[in-house]
Amino acid sequence: VQLVESGGGLVQPGGSLRLSCAASGFTFSSYTMSWYRQPPGKERELVAGITGSGGSTYYADSVQGRFTISRDNAKNTVYLQMNSLNFEDTAVYYCVVNGKGYWGQGTQVTVSS
Repeated sequence: VQLVESGGGLVQPGGSLRLSCAASGFTFSSYTMSWYRQPPGKERELVAGITGSGGSTYYADSVQGRFTISRDNAKNTVYLQMNSLNFEDTAVYYCVVNGKGYWGQGTQVTVSS
């Protein structure tokens, strides 16, 4: 199993980023996928999740209305569109396969002026 996140970087408050997670080594469309994040000095937290078909999504209250999770099962890729970013969104973001315990290596998102 391989999960490769990309798309992180440095962005100003109010800006946007789109994270991608390319998956391989398992039947991607059969699994709910999630994005977690770990802010500096804090524990990891669930940000968003999406079922295998993409028909159902979940968002943490802190990102509801600003972030959008989506997936392309033909490309074995899950995305996280992040808009209206603020300082509290600074974290390492991880792609996770629910129920399997597979985590990507993470991608750093830094919101700074």
